[in-house]
Amino acid sequence: MRILVVGAGAVGGYFGGRLLEKGVDVTFLVREGRRNQLEDTGLVIESIHGNIALKPKTILAGDEATPFDLIILSTKAYHFDGAVESFRQYVSKETVILPLLNGMVHFDKLAEEFGEERVIGGLCFIETTLDQGGKVIQTSPKHDLVFGERNGERTERIVKIEEAFSGTKVGYRLSEAINQDLWNKYLFIATMSGITTLMRSPIGPIREEESGYLVIEKLLAEIISVMKRVGAPFPENIQTLQMKQIDSLAYPMKSSMQRDMEKLAFVEADHLHGYLLKIAHKEQISVPVLEAVYANLKVYERQLI
Repeated sequence: MRILVVGAGAVGGYFGGRLLEKGVDVTFLVREGRRNQLEDTGLVIESIHGNIALKPKTILAGDEATPFDLIILSTKAYHFDGAVESFRQYVSKETVILPLLNGMVHFDKLAEEFGEERVIGGLCFIETTLDQGGKVIQTSPKHDLVFGERNGERTERIVKIEEAFSGTKVGYRLSEAINQDLWNKYLFIATMSGITTLMRSPIGPIREEESGYLVIEKLLAEIISVMKRVGAPFPENIQTLQMKQIDSLAYPMKSSMQRDMEKLAFVEADHLHGYLLKIAHKEQISVPVLEAVYANLKVYERQLI
């Protein structure tokens, strides 16, 4: 299987690197600066699951290459449109696209661009970052990648992808309920990132303040009501399950969006919270806490311009 990883950043660099470590045919689609960096230093991963240094194959957008069997897309939402254009020429009728973005709106966009049949479901659970020298630093016990056909079928192509990840140092899982997995993660990410950016605080201090805990519960309930309106496959006790997960988080835990704000980096406000707010407005659902979360993020974004 020939795999194209779009980008060699924190997420794509890690999972692509683990595939390459096994010996899978992996190419990274990168910008010129990143290619020069990789040529000089190689793809270096420092991880609690084992350090590696690799010499990856790279291409720039527009370089000649035959279509790939699998394209792994792990860019941030605000780079999504550019990323799609960069790999368009490497897609054939047989190509499978595996997006690892948070949220759901990108699935509609990919289906519109390349056809529903080429897009499978995917998500990951990992804490990783790119340091100033371009090294991938991975620090979490979890380094999991979950994927599956969105209709739940165990197809020949999905088994081939499973075989590619088999034997890698990655906690991969082939899911027969990927849509439920995707909505569950979206719910958690939207709530966790929303509350921590709104309060400018790790989750612990918010939880221990009585009114803060009530705001977490209110935001979670609002997001559930919006997601259920568009058919998210949640169990009846989803609020209880998600609050237990939030209660179990370490006191100093921050969301990745909060860390991005602290670095004065762009955030995925429209992709995550803005998408939900559009649904709420269309369906006339009252979501005052979600409104406050989105307003906070958009005010922050304006300060970056």
